[in-house]
Amino acid sequence: MNRKIAVIGAGNVGASAAMYLAEANLGDVVMIDILEGIPQGKALDLTEAGPVRGYNSMVTGSNDYKDIAGADIVIMTAGLPRKPGMTREDLLKVNADIVGNAAKNIKQFAPNSTVIVVSNPLDLMTFHMQKVTGFPTNRVIGQAGVLDSIRFRSFVAMELGVAMSDTQAMVLGGHGDTMVPLPRYSTVCGVPITELISAERIKAISDRAIDGGGEIVRLLKTGSAFYAPAAAAVDMAKSILNDEKRVLPASAHLTGQYGIKDIYIGVPIVLGAKGVEKIIELKLSPDELGSLQKSAATYKEHLGGLGY
Repeated sequence: MNRKIAVIGAGNVGASAAMYLAEANLGDVVMIDILEGIPQGKALDLTEAGPVRGYNSMVTGSNDYKDIAGADIVIMTAGLPRKPGMTREDLLKVNADIVGNAAKNIKQFAPNSTVIVVSNPLDLMTFHMQKVTGFPTNRVIGQAGVLDSIRFRSFVAMELGVAMSDTQAMVLGGHGDTMVPLPRYSTVCGVPITELISAERIKAISDRAIDGGGEIVRLLKTGSAFYAPAAAAVDMAKSILNDEKRVLPASAHLTGQYGIKDIYIGVPIVLGAKGVEKIIELKLSPDELGSLQKSAATYKEHLGGLGY
């Protein structure tokens, strides 16, 4: 294979992403981590699973960023996970250092790559990644909305007892407590869920989606979600590598859309070979638009903590 995907961080999210990438045969994968032996060992283990899992992707591990040279996609997963009682914003300064260092190396060794950011706090780290790399904003994207929407989709499927693959959902805003689920743009085989589920249950599902990451943190007690975040990032990588032009909600840089400027926030985008190829402006009610703008304003305030 001649396509190459770099995964920064060989923890739970990074290793899960590497596994999903390999099983999708999207290209060869290199995992980078500061811990000696960890990316190498996990990579070898994944490669050895290939003969029975049916993939031909080669997975390698390294402690040296030079090995990401030539990567088409870089998935940034490194960073400290949330612990019970922590917000994503509590992670801001410590993870900004980790993301900033990775960004400098991505700029040096993979200057033509498209970067998908998974590290929290997601929207802020995506903004930070773009500023440090200096990459065009269309080539730096945060996976937040994809993750938030697949959580919403899974809860809708559980509620109705239908196939998860038949559900679609739209969740806008920041990847945190200010996210904005849009039930009227969420469907089952094209039927709006507002015609299938009571308003009371939709409110409960929306609230659960907003707290989706926190619920898992509380259950795990010593870590945070990793299977679904990794799956969301790989879904985005697939759309870019195969130029699928999927319409997905993701953290993108806005330049006036929805009345928001110079910040990364979750909105529907067309995702293809050029990265963010279009930002779609939905017709929002005054309340929905107000919630989205409030979410953006919250993250705008936090950028001051990064010196922006």
